[in-house]
Amino acid sequence: MAPRVEHELHKRRLGRNVGLGLVLLGFVAIVFALTLAKVQRGEPIEAYDHTPSRTLEPQAGDSN
Repeated sequence: MAPRVEHELHKRRLGRNVGLGLVLLGFVAIVFALTLAKVQRGEPIEAYDHTPSRTLEPQAGDSN
């Protein structure tokens, strides 16, 4: 069986795919690092979920 000759187009496509994979891996790493930084600070994780937030309501001793 003769070895297949790889076309030049396939080599370029492989290079683009590897580059895109590295970019996506970098994006995932940035999101993961930001998530870890947020969680490790110990602050409560709040999201806008259409319900009143207890941390935004005035406390009993506030004069506002």
